[in-house]
Amino acid sequence: MRAIDLAVVGAGPAGLVAAIEGAKRGCSTVVVDRNPKPGGQLIKQIHKFFGSREHQAGTRGVDIAQRLFREAQALGVTLMLGWDVYDIRPGRLEVVRTSFVELTSDRPAASLHGATKTESISSAKIVLATGAEENAIHFDGWTLPGVMGAGAAQTMINVWRVLPGNRVLMVGSGNVGLIVTYQLLQAGADVAAIVEAASKIGGYGVHAAKVRRAGVPILTTHTVVEARGDSRVTGAVVAQLDASWNPVPGSEKTFDVDTICVATGLRPNTRLASLAGCQLTNSSVLGGWVPIHNNQLETTVPGIYVAGDVSGIEEASTALEEGRLAGISAASSLGKSSACDEEEIRTIDERLRSLRGGPFCQPIQDAKQELVRIGESACPKE
Repeated sequence: MRAIDLAVVGAGPAGLVAAIEGAKRGCSTVVVDRNPKPGGQLIKQIHKFFGSREHQAGTRGVDIAQRLFREAQALGVTLMLGWDVYDIRPGRLEVVRTSFVELTSDRPAASLHGATKTESISSAKIVLATGAEENAIHFDGWTLPGVMGAGAAQTMINVWRVLPGNRVLMVGSGNVGLIVTYQLLQAGADVAAIVEAASKIGGYGVHAAKVRRAGVPILTTHTVVEARGDSRVTGAVVAQLDASWNPVPGSEKTFDVDTICVATGLRPNTRLASLAGCQLTNSSVLGGWVPIHNNQLETTVPGIYVAGDVSGIEEASTALEEGRLAGISAASSLGKSSACDEEEIRTIDERLRSLRGGPFCQPIQDAKQELVRIGESACPKE
C-alpha cells in the first residue's frame, strides 16, 4: 500500500493546482487521473483565455496545462495517469491501471501495453477534483453513431487530431457550443448551423460574432428533433419551438450532416463524492447535485475536499482558485501550513469574488454562499 499525505483525484486545473499547493508545503502528494494526459479541459482549449493577467488572460489553456504539469513534476508530485479510482473511503483510495503511461518533460506518452494492475493508496487527506460531465438530450436517433457531446468532439480535434465528421450540426449556443463550432471550422469541418432552444444566444457575443462571420447560421428557438440514418448519422431534422418549448408542426428543416454535437451544459461529476458518503445538495445554478462543503472546501466527510466543477460548474479560472484553496486547506489541516497562508487565502477569496462578480455571475456567487452556509453547520470542525 502506498502511504502519502495528500491524494488528489483529477489532473485538471483544480487538481494540479491543489497538488502543487500541497507539495509546496511539504505534503507527499499523488494525483490520480484516468486520462493519459494531464490538464483536464485545459488541453482541449487552444483558444486564449479572457479576463485579467492574474487569471492567465492571453494564454492558451493547453499552455497553462503544460506549465502546471511541469511545476507539479518539479515539486515531486507523483502523477498516476491512466489510473482509475474504483473505490474511495476516508483516508483510502483503491485504484486500477488500465494503461501504462510514461511521463516525459514535454508530455506524457500513453501506451495500451502492460497488464492491468490494482493498488491501494492510504492518504491522510483527499481532494476530489473530478470535474464535470456533459448533459445529454433525448431525441429520435440520439444513440446513433455520430451523435456526441461537444466536449468529445473538442477532444478529438484538439487532443487527438481526428475530425469527428465532415458536416456538423451544433446543438446549443453557450460558450462551449460557440467555441467548439469555431474550432471545428479551424480543423476543416463544415458546420451547417447552430440551433438554440432559448430565444437568445447563451454565450459571449464575441464568440457568436466569430462563427457568424464564418457563415454559420445560429437558429434561436429551435432544437433538433431527429437524427436520421441507419448505422450512423446521415441527417438531422430541426424544428422551431413555441412558447411552451414544444416543436411547431410544419416548421421542420432537414440538414444534410454526418455529425450532431450536443452542447447543452455540464453537470458536476459527483460519483466518487457520493461513493465516499459526502452529503449532496441540488443547485440548478451550479449545474445539479453538488457536495456540501465549508469555506475551506472540506465536505461533510472529514478529510475529503472538493475543488473545481465538482463543486459547481464555473470557469477554468475559478477552478484554479478553488484548487489553490483546497490544497492549502488540506495541507494546513495536516499542520503543514506556511506563514503566508492566511494572506494567500484572503487573496484567493478576493479573486473568487471578483470572478463571480457582476450581474451575469451574481447567481453563482449567491449559490456558492448558500452552499457554504449549509456546509458551515453540516461539515466537521477542525
